[in-house]
Amino acid sequence: MNRDEDKRTGLDRKISQPQGKHRHRALRGLNAADGPAISVGRMTGRSDPGIAWAGQVRDASTDSHRLGDMLDRLRKLASKADTVSLGDVVEALGNRSYGPFLILLPLIDISPVGAVPGLPTLLAVLIILVAGQLLLGRKHLWLPGFVQRRSISAGRVAKAIEKIRPFAKRMDRWFHGRMPMLTSGPFVRVAAGAIILMALTVPPLELLPLATTAPMGAIAAFGLALLVRDGLLMVAAILLAVAAVAVGLSLI
Repeated sequence: MNRDEDKRTGLDRKISQPQGKHRHRALRGLNAADGPAISVGRMTGRSDPGIAWAGQVRDASTDSHRLGDMLDRLRKLASKADTVSLGDVVEALGNRSYGPFLILLPLIDISPVGAVPGLPTLLAVLIILVAGQLLLGRKHLWLPGFVQRRSISAGRVAKAIEKIRPFAKRMDRWFHGRMPMLTSGPFVRVAAGAIILMALTVPPLELLPLATTAPMGAIAAFGLALLVRDGLLMVAAILLAVAAVAVGLSLI
């Protein structure tokens, strides 16, 4: 009888104490219900990137590569002040700042404003500044103080965001992280090098009407590929870069 009772007692203990993975899930559920997460990594000596530890809150928005999420962060930024500076935008976007600037600067050149003499060369210099930091592996974009202080009213930012949002939804639907390995590691530096080479072709091409459109269009494609982390779009950008160089050489 004693032996049977011991067996039943041992079985009851196993049932009452969740083991292994189930016990870990129980701890996670307790953390979520009771408040700040308990640092299980400190108890086990290991860290789990999928769990937010005490004093180390994981921000899911920083891992997202959807344009809609980026616009939400800018909308939140615009709601906190009367004006929004470029420095504020860089700080809000963090390591996602490279893509938007590599899209915006070429689009300014492609627009009618790009016909202003000297502006394409100035934009090319700024592009080289941005791409150079990407080539060096900087996590966050640095801009000169006079550029960071450039600001716009929060109301205009909010209106621009609402106009861009339908386009961003289509982009998120079309480009959704295909072949992401082509948008990280050494491929980012390859893209940065290609962007710098194309930007260097802009000053001589500025002497010819609309000649800077080809390299600037390819640079914008690289910026979009880096922003949405779409490797297939990165391949398309490389092909556009080759075509842009060929067109530039034929015009010079």
